[in-house]
Amino acid sequence: MELTLLGTGAPAGLPRPDCPCAACACALGPDARAATSLLVDGALLLDLTPGAAFAAARAGRSLGGVRQVLLSHPHDGPAVEVPAGLPQPGRVPDGRELALLTGHRVRAVAMDAPGTGYAVTGPDGQRLLYLPPGGAPAGLEAPAEPYAMVVLDVLGRPDALARLREVGAVVPTTDVIAVHLDHDVPPGAEVRRRLAAAGARAVPDGTTLEVGAYEDVPDVPRRTLVLGGARSGKSVEAERRLEAFPEVLYVATGGSRNGDTEWASRVSAHQERRPGSWRTVETCDLVPLFKDDGPPLLVDCLSLWLTDAMDAVGAWDDAEWADGGERALRERVRALTDAVRETRRTVVAVSNEVGSGIVPATASGRRYRDELGRLNAAFAQECEQVLLVVAGQALVLRG
Repeated sequence: MELTLLGTGAPAGLPRPDCPCAACACALGPDARAATSLLVDGALLLDLTPGAAFAAARAGRSLGGVRQVLLSHPHDGPAVEVPAGLPQPGRVPDGRELALLTGHRVRAVAMDAPGTGYAVTGPDGQRLLYLPPGGAPAGLEAPAEPYAMVVLDVLGRPDALARLREVGAVVPTTDVIAVHLDHDVPPGAEVRRRLAAAGARAVPDGTTLEVGAYEDVPDVPRRTLVLGGARSGKSVEAERRLEAFPEVLYVATGGSRNGDTEWASRVSAHQERRPGSWRTVETCDLVPLFKDDGPPLLVDCLSLWLTDAMDAVGAWDDAEWADGGERALRERVRALTDAVRETRRTVVAVSNEVGSGIVPATASGRRYRDELGRLNAAFAQECEQVLLVVAGQALVLRG
């Protein structure tokens, strides 16, 4: 089964008409995208958009063989002239299946928001799932038969991808294609980086793909360290990397701080950002979690783990530090990094980057700064990917 993406952008396209934002200003050449529309084997058109016939011609395709046009959006969209010879667009009721004379079968998938998803099975038996913008499948049951390709709004609804993974509809060999791309994320390298973290990819308008053919699907790094300063966006970046995966275990190392209201407000803001399917555990005992099997871990953060470890060995007191405290801390850090090296879980850890600021005025402050630098370097050594977040922008240091 062959799929041509006539457009891969949001309904308003990218760049949006008359939008002065930076993302739209950068959406040029292959990063410019028309509204998403899919042509399957030249016979089935999913979503009729303005200029579809010209888009097909630019891709070296023709709409002359189209036998069915189906709409997925929650409404019929803006008035679009139906090219001559093309059948009138329609919609399949949720749960119903449409059989085409070409041998394709199309089943309408119910969504959790207005709109219709379509599961297409080709004459060769390959399976494709296409979802409208802003929607996720409703009422999924496990186990599900995996799709060879899934085309959906990865950046707008990462939880849709998480649901599909949870029931087995998306597996490591599924080619996940991001569409409905809008100006919420700067195009180019940033879009590719965020999609790769979710195990997905984007392609330029006009690309033709073979459903079921092996593709170099991005591998999600098993171990990632996200560094950054205060309010740099490092926690948001770490959470974003796992929001397309189900059953994430969020490991909070900060505790409650004995009723500190300002700290409680910070914790609440973090909790409200997280998907409802995530679980939270408050602990600094990280080694057993790394050694156990289970869902992905998000550790936030290593700097607070270090504070707890330094408390435990008496590292703040010069005498205790010299009398075995330093050695005890080194052993704790070594045990942690050894566990990270051997873990089989997906791990995303957050830590503060404090070595570029003002030199602390106290000996204990300088000791903490130095030990955090050593911890970050040792932990990063065991990670496939290391990021530094500055002003909300993620710089890839490794991977």
